[in-house]
Amino acid sequence: MVRDYHVYLVNLDPTIGFEIKKSRPCVVLTPTKMNAVLGTVIIAPMTTTLRGYPSRVELRFQNKFCEVCLDQIRAVDESRLSKSSLGFLKRDEIEIIKNALSEMFDL
Repeated sequence: MVRDYHVYLVNLDPTIGFEIKKSRPCVVLTPTKMNAVLGTVIIAPMTTTLRGYPSRVELRFQNKFCEVCLDQIRAVDESRLSKSSLGFLKRDEIEIIKNALSEMFDL
């Protein structure tokens, strides 16, 4: 079962233009209950290239500094995800992401 705020390796190719490319860790943003039904999940890619954009949340995952790229959110088919989670975010990191999304979308 694909769980919310867990990190999976996701194959993002093919891409166009400025979309983040290749297979990389991504945070699942959709609720676990939705993931069990839909067959698609909404993800935010992660990168170790730190840009400091307001639409990106910096955190430490697997002992590396990285950013969750909320400006690159997309829906992907569940088959693009690795079979198992690479780990999950801490509560405080989840709250920071939720607040950033709320601010981004003026909710």
